[in-house]
Amino acid sequence: MAQKDAFLRDMIAEGNRTRKMLERVPFEHAGYKPHEKSQEILSLARHIATITRWTGFTLLQDELDFAKPMDRPTPAENSAELMAQFEQYLAEAIAVIEGTTDEILESDWTMRQGEMVFFTRPKNEILREFTLSHIIQHRAQLGVYLRLLDIPVPAMYGPSADER
Repeated sequence: MAQKDAFLRDMIAEGNRTRKMLERVPFEHAGYKPHEKSQEILSLARHIATITRWTGFTLLQDELDFAKPMDRPTPAENSAELMAQFEQYLAEAIAVIEGTTDEILESDWTMRQGEMVFFTRPKNEILREFTLSHIIQHRAQLGVYLRLLDIPVPAMYGPSADER
């Protein structure tokens, strides 16, 4: 099996799980954060909705240079915009993965700021960590926020206390 097939399966599965979580973001509590060091729930949700953009940054180029201008998504102002943004970036990520090869996935990718190189690693590692694992990490944080706001937490990898 080609590596892209496993990544594609994971991206679709994690996208489906993420969708269920983002649909429950309470915009009426946009400023909520469970701790002073936590980010606000809307900021967290916006971030989660756009993480799949890293798929293109990773597979369609060989580096990301923070010293260069970067297109930033327009912040979603309501649930419909958040979900539309998420669906757009997820669809783009799926298309990019469908068009990739093992050769591309095994090639190197560099994160830098001008002359300062933070690291160079294979694209398949970056895709796994900076996209898929990153989504999972922040989605888990969002689940805690929802629980603390007494909003039912959707099942992810098995039943939740709210969904069996």
